[in-house]
Amino acid sequence: MTRVFVLNGPNLGRLGSREPEVYGHQDLSALRVMLASDPSAEGVEIDLRQTDDEGELIGWLHEAVDANAPVILNPAAFTHYSYALRDAAALVTKAGLPLVEVHISNPHARETFRHTSVISGVASGVIAGFGFDSYVLALVAVRRAN
Repeated sequence: MTRVFVLNGPNLGRLGSREPEVYGHQDLSALRVMLASDPSAEGVEIDLRQTDDEGELIGWLHEAVDANAPVILNPAAFTHYSYALRDAAALVTKAGLPLVEVHISNPHARETFRHTSVISGVASGVIAGFGFDSYVLALVAVRRAN
């Protein structure tokens, strides 16, 4: 069975109640169920995690490299400024593992500061703006890359 890390950054633990007009009304539990029940998850162990701590998220990327596991990463606010997270994400792709950056909303349709991602340049690909379906599309891409 292939293990896929689905890593989520700050404030995503508040999905469902945080800006539902932007992020929808579902929470991470609903995302877990959605991913596990999607046909593209057959034969895949979904390891879904969320943290508000940059260091912990970096540690999980290191863990993914050590486990030889692909990553679906929603870096949330860290997207725009965390060079430390960027360097850890680069370790994943330099190890030959797919890393797909995902966003629930479309950052380019929002405030100007959200238009820049320091992660995109080292990611295998970016999927944004499709709500939770962004994760499903990323899972399909990861499965095809493996």
